[in-house]
Amino acid sequence: MNIKSAEFIISNTDVANCPKELLPEYAFIGRSNVGKSSLINMLVNQKNLAKTSGKPGKTQLINHFKINNAWFLVDLPGYGYAQISKSKRKTFQEFIKAYFLERKQLVCTFVLIDSRLEPQKIDLEFMQFLGENNIAFCVVFTKSDKLKTTKLNNNIAIYNDTMTQSLWESMPTYYVTSAIAKAGKDELLNYIETLNQEVAENF
Repeated sequence: MNIKSAEFIISNTDVANCPKELLPEYAFIGRSNVGKSSLINMLVNQKNLAKTSGKPGKTQLINHFKINNAWFLVDLPGYGYAQISKSKRKTFQEFIKAYFLERKQLVCTFVLIDSRLEPQKIDLEFMQFLGENNIAFCVVFTKSDKLKTTKLNNNIAIYNDTMTQSLWESMPTYYVTSAIAKAGKDELLNYIETLNQEVAENF
């Protein structure tokens, strides 16, 4: 897939105010400071479409970007630690949950995982929430440029073992990415294109 246009549409905290167009949506979410904004900017070939920050918790709204006038990329607030108040953090959790449970246009969620870390409880719990609510998702390992290949593969193997030893029959579909090295870009976009075609065929 070639990205010809990427346009910011709306930010809000109420799923009822999300775009009314019946275009497929792909949500990107992960722990704070996982590299989400950098990955999004890499995917759409823009430096500042999604706002990046060294301070965790920069994204605090549901952000809709229309891509190629054909689908929406949805940038969601990070979960977990962020330099925001506990009251705001609770609000985030409520409207994020509402988005996932109520948004009919959502086709797939990309759960971003820092490839340098061993499985984190909060990531596993979030994926469990998606699975229990039949919300399709893929795992996206970020910052792969920070690791040697052997260590990267070992960390992914640990994730596979952790997930298959708990609630999952197999490791979900996953992609390995790096915003700096532009790794995984084509694979992610081609997967979205495939899903878009399936949605069109079933519409």
